[in-house]
Formats: sequence, structure tokens, C-alpha cells
Amino acid sequence: MPFKNTVERTPWWLVTIIILALILSWNMVADESYQRIASALSAGLLTTIGVTFAAFILASLLGLFIALAGFSRYRILREFARFYVEIFRGIPVLVLLFYIAFVGAPEMVKLYNWGLQIPIEAGWIEKATTRDFSLLWRAIIALAISYSAFIAEIFRAGIQEVSKGQIEAAKALGLSNWHRFRLITLPQAMRKILPPLGNDFVAMIKDSALVSVLGVQDITQLGKVFSSSTFQFFETYNVVAFMYLILTLSLSLMIRAFETHLRRNDHH
Repeated sequence: MPFKNTVERTPWWLVTIIILALILSWNMVADESYQRIASALSAGLLTTIGVTFAAFILASLLGLFIALAGFSRYRILREFARFYVEIFRGIPVLVLLFYIAFVGAPEMVKLYNWGLQIPIEAGWIEKATTRDFSLLWRAIIALAISYSAFIAEIFRAGIQEVSKGQIEAAKALGLSNWHRFRLITLPQAMRKILPPLGNDFVAMIKDSALVSVLGVQDITQLGKVFSSSTFQFFETYNVVAFMYLILTLSLSLMIRAFETHLRRNDHH
């Protein structure tokens, strides 16, 4: 019976993935071809992680602002928050990426030059050009805007989970709106918010592959360049998939462990 219970509890999907990962890892260590590919893509791994972290931090800050605007006593802010969420949740990430890169960026440069027209004409600062706005940052901004709409909904749902009784008690104690939010609402909401935020971070790692369409030197772009020059498509995309899998699977397991920890604390 103990053996049977162990077999039933074993996550065979995870065992299978680990076996496949070990096989590919062995190939990368033992095969010179795989070693060259892994070396060529290593810089792209750092770019992928950097783009994801930068975009996720911006998306979280923007999402929090949009969520709080949705709770404002001013209707115009509530309407703006709803408009923002519905618009950017409905636009595919790839379309928004192209829009920000080739429409939004030039317009932002024009706005910058218009706002600083006087010091530019006086020669104090140089006039900006679209080339000054790097494709890397265009991609980061596009990912941040796209995901901020989803993250805003996560924050909204988490904040709504906080008991109204506790908020009313904080009001009775004379706490200001900011202190109620910082000391009462946010700490309790974060217990509900962190797991889905982690899932969005994992999703963003995968969607970061889309930045390769702008020529950003991430894992996918370097994989495309290497495979097209060597015609080692099978080996190259095995390594590309392996790198993404390691990133996403390790984070997913960490999120599951964190969710389990939160559930145990709730029961206690």
C-alpha cells in the first residue's frame, strides 16, 4: 500500500519533463554542436531575463495605479481605469508591440521635441530622433502596457477580497486613506495577489519571445540567426525550447510551493 500511494502521488508529468531535460542537458555537455549553440544563445538568455524583469516591474506599478484609479471616488478616474483595462486586454501582444514600436515611439519623440522646443532651439539640448528610442525599450514598454491591464485586474480582485469590516475599523481609528491602504489593505491583499502575479510573470517570459520580431537579441532572435547561418534548426530550437522550459518550469514550481505555503498558513 505505501508503494501504491507513492506511485499515485508521484507527479509523472514532472518526472517525464526532468528526464527529457536531463537527456538534453547531457547532449549539451557531451555534443560539441550543442555546446556551440548554448554558448551562442547565452547572451540572449540574459536579455530575455532583463526584458522580462524590467517589463514586469513597470507593468506591476502601472497595474497598481490603474487598479487604485478603479476604486477612486472620482468617476472620471474609474471610467479611465475601466477603459484602459478593456482596451489593452483586447489587443494582442504582438499587435501592441508593433504599434508601440512603429507608431507610439515616433509620436513620443515628437511630443518630447515639442515639449522641449525652447531649450532645443536655444541649443541647450539636442533634438531627439526616433533612432534614439531603442528597440529594446520599445519592446519593454509594449510588454509593460499589455500586461499592466491584466495585472490591474489581479490587484483589483485582491483588494476587493479584504474584509470591509477591517477597513471600517481603520476608518474609526482615524487612519488616512493612504495609511489604511498601506497598513491594512495592501498587506492582506498581497496574499491573494502574489500567486496570480507569479503566473503572469511566467507568461511574460514566454511572451518576451515576441520581442525578437523587432530584432532584440533575446533567446529566440539569436536562435533564428544561428539556425539560419548553420542550418542546425533541430539542435538550435531544442536548446531554445530547453532554455525557456528551464526558466518557466523552475518559476512555476516555486509559485506552486509558495501557494502551498500560503494555504498551510491559512489553515493554521
